[in-house]
Amino acid sequence: MRVLIDTNVIVDVLERREAFFDSSYAVVKLAAEGKLDAFTSAGSIADAYYIIRKGGKSPVAARDAIAALLQLIHACDTTASDVTTALTLGVVDFEDSILAATARREKAEYIITRNERDFSQSPVPAVSPADFMAQTEKEMKLCEG
Repeated sequence: MRVLIDTNVIVDVLERREAFFDSSYAVVKLAAEGKLDAFTSAGSIADAYYIIRKGGKSPVAARDAIAALLQLIHACDTTASDVTTALTLGVVDFEDSILAATARREKAEYIITRNERDFSQSPVPAVSPADFMAQTEKEMKLCEG
């Protein structure tokens, strides 16, 4: 399964945000184990770097955190055509619209985000890390049985 991971989930993992870490990390862990093809946009990487720097990490620590993350998930480019497509999607937040267009072009099955409502008009369904993990665990049990 191929999924795009939103910036907020990346920051949850890198900053170990207590309320969100477990489910967000579980998604990244599936990717690390090769059970999930997970990626994020280059723009989300830049945004995550900015957020964790603003949160107090040094430039070196922030770069190291991003480098470690990129060992687990892939980064993809956002293209000019993604921006043009984003203008037509009806997703209210333009940044989220660009992410939705990128997810569609990259053939993601889901966008993993804590802001599901922001993607209500997305051509790629959005799901929270917790809901994604619950669904994935249920599917794994069905495959075992």
